[in-house]
Amino acid sequence: MLAILAVTFPFFALVLAGYVAARRRMLPLEAIPGMNGFVLFFALPCMLYRFGASTPLAQLLDGSAFFTYLLCGLAIVAGTVAFSRNARIGWNDAAFGALVAAFPNTGFMGVPLLVALLGAQAAGPAIVAIVVDMVVTTSLCIALSQLDHAGTHGMAHAARQALRGVLRNPMPWAILLGGLASATGFKLPGPVQQTLGLLADAASPVALFTIGAVLARSHILATQGHAAPLLRDYLPVAGIKLFVHPLLVWGVGTAAMRCGVPLQPLVLQVLVLVAALPSASNVTLLAERFGADNGRIARIILVTTAAAFLTFSAAVQWLA
Repeated sequence: MLAILAVTFPFFALVLAGYVAARRRMLPLEAIPGMNGFVLFFALPCMLYRFGASTPLAQLLDGSAFFTYLLCGLAIVAGTVAFSRNARIGWNDAAFGALVAAFPNTGFMGVPLLVALLGAQAAGPAIVAIVVDMVVTTSLCIALSQLDHAGTHGMAHAARQALRGVLRNPMPWAILLGGLASATGFKLPGPVQQTLGLLADAASPVALFTIGAVLARSHILATQGHAAPLLRDYLPVAGIKLFVHPLLVWGVGTAAMRCGVPLQPLVLQVLVLVAALPSASNVTLLAERFGADNGRIARIILVTTAAAFLTFSAAVQWLA
C-alpha cells in the first residue's frame, strides 16, 4: 500500500497545491481560465495524441472495453437520476449530478496517473473511457438536463448543443489523429515532435494544479450569496462515484469475461480504476452554463477529489 501511495501522492499533492493557491489568492482567480485553456487546447491534446499514436490500434478500437464501460456509465446515469430527483432537485440538477457520478477525471488526472501505475499499456483503455464519457455520457446528461423545460427548447436543442460541444472539444480530435497515426505509422517531423513532446510533458503537472484551482474557484463562486446544499443532496452522489461506479464496472466486466467476452484482465483493471477516479472538474463549467446548481456539483467534485486519495489507492491495492 505504501508503494501505491508513493505513486499517487504527488498527483493529489499537486491538486491540493492548486486548491490552496487559489483559495489563498496566490493564484488570481482571473488566471485560472487561462491555465485551463492551456491544458485543454494545447498540453492535453498533445499528450493524448502521443499516447494514441504510440498505442496499437486494436487497443483503441477495443469493442469489449467500449461497451462494458458504456453499459456501466448508462446504468450509473439512470440510477443517479432516479435516486436524486425530488422536490428540490429537478431534471437539470439531477442530470448534472448523474454526470459527475459517471464522468471521472480521466483526461486531466487519470491517463498520467494510470500510466505511472501500470505502464503505457494502460493508455489505450483509458482513452476508450474518455471517448465514451465525452461523446455519449456528457451528451446524454445535457439532453436530460433540458427535460424541466422541454416545451421551451426540448431535448433536440440540448442534443445539438451537446454535439457542438463535442465537436469543439480538441481532445476527441487529438485521440482520432493519434489513432490515425498509429494505424498508418505516420511520424511527425523531428522539430514538430519535440514541440509536441514539450507540451505533452507539461500536461500532467499543469492539469493537476489546474484541477485544484478550478475546484477552489468553483467552490468560492458557488458559495457567494448562496446557502450551502444539504449533505443528503451531494454526499450520496459522491459515494456513487467513488464506490458504486468502480464496483459496477468490476462486476459487469467480470461477468462478461465469464460469458466469453474477449475482455482482457488488464483492460478490466484499467476500466475499474478509471471508474474509481474522482469526478471530472470540468462538469462545473457545464453546470454553470446550463443553469444547474453549481454549488452542489462543486461539492461533489471536491469531496470525490479529496477522498479519492485514499479510495483510489485502496482500489489499486484491491486489484493488484
